[in-house]
Amino acid sequence: MFDGCYVALVTPFRDGDVDHDALTDLANYVISGGVSGLVPCGTTGESPALTDAEQIDVIKTVVKAANKRVPVLAGAGSNCTAKTVSASKAAVEAGADAVMVVAPYYNKPNQAGLFAHYAAVAEAVACPIVIYNIPGRSAVEVSVDTIARLYDTHANIAAIKHATGSLNGASELAAACDIKILSGDDPLTLPLMSVGARGVISVIGNLLPHEMSSLVRAALAGDYAAARQWHARLFPTMQAIMGLDTNPIPIKTALAINGMMTDEFRLPITPMAPKQREQLETLLTTVASQDVRRSA
Repeated sequence: MFDGCYVALVTPFRDGDVDHDALTDLANYVISGGVSGLVPCGTTGESPALTDAEQIDVIKTVVKAANKRVPVLAGAGSNCTAKTVSASKAAVEAGADAVMVVAPYYNKPNQAGLFAHYAAVAEAVACPIVIYNIPGRSAVEVSVDTIARLYDTHANIAAIKHATGSLNGASELAAACDIKILSGDDPLTLPLMSVGARGVISVIGNLLPHEMSSLVRAALAGDYAAARQWHARLFPTMQAIMGLDTNPIPIKTALAINGMMTDEFRLPITPMAPKQREQLETLLTTVASQDVRRSA
């Protein structure tokens, strides 16, 4: 587990409710693209705006759609340790194979607090746990030393979603312990895999699962010439999906443009502005035409 392209699924909405039919279709679409796993209820899935009941229902829908074809890694983190433990247990009961736990946001715990937080979750559930290290959103970074200590002392601390933007940090972590590193940033997937990462938890994989999976598979096989070709092909779309607006606005808008769901969000996330949407539509048209030319 945790080698390959995992997809951080968006959560489709319709008329204010979770659109479970669209979510099922999305899960089947990305699985058909050859991805290695599904990640519901992460930041891309607007998890902070889901009720506890909705979060469990989303996980159940994805587990049912996956039907054991690929593992389901469910987001279960919060800035409250007790709530994170409860959510992790509920995710496992809902059928998740593993849980992803974001560093506690807003509280800004020190490294001792971060260690205690993850240790509490690891001791409460038997499933594999992925640390989600994203200081840009959580305002605190789990240090290399803390990650290595957690990995050494808790057998089910299995992997890390590395979303710090630091190639040096990933290199230091790879030297410090054998925890599996997954890129948390699509454009950095290839560079991170060159220093030891084993894959990605991808946003663009919602839209282009075959292409992103192909990049990762090539890198895992050591075929960096092919991986670079995939990276170059995907890079403009990666930049747009992560740069035109706050995630998950661009990726969900792209999926809506392609007719896969509505571009409905939960406040405080709002729809994409017309100018940015037009830029995204132009990009998607260009990508589609390139694919047609390649297959001709």
